[in-house]
Amino acid sequence: MADIASGAGVSRQTLYNEFGNRNEFGFAFVIHEAERFMDDVEKAVLEHQDDPRAAVLAALEHFLKAAGGDPLIRILLSDDGTGGMLPFVTTQGLPVVQWATARLVAVIEEGWPDAPETDVRTLSESLVRLAISYVTTPGESAGEAAKNVAELLGPFIDRALGTGS
Repeated sequence: MADIASGAGVSRQTLYNEFGNRNEFGFAFVIHEAERFMDDVEKAVLEHQDDPRAAVLAALEHFLKAAGGDPLIRILLSDDGTGGMLPFVTTQGLPVVQWATARLVAVIEEGWPDAPETDVRTLSESLVRLAISYVTTPGESAGEAAKNVAELLGPFIDRALGTGS
């Protein structure tokens, strides 16, 4: 917190007054950064309302590519888990998962308003958890990972979002 306060040009006490504690600050920071990605994810989903599988593919591919090339995400991932931000998307990541799931639920409900609520929530949370996993432990290319996830979840997407493809 001292390093953050110094970098921001404020006192450590000012940070504690604003955020309460290190965890609250970390969560706020991760959500702030996630907002940048989720706006584009939502756009990608809504651009493919005629094809839900394509919506998932486009949104996940965009997220993985953007996160993979983001310098702040690289810093986050270089943390060894002992004092940085990585726990806020892994071992202490439930608030981030809940926040991102709610955002994704809202956009899917907007695009496919007749989809069953429980299916939308299941799909959204699964996609969020998979996206975090692919970002924190990257393997194949973003495009290939997104393609594999869309293919794997395809039958569920078809059923849940009513496409029957």
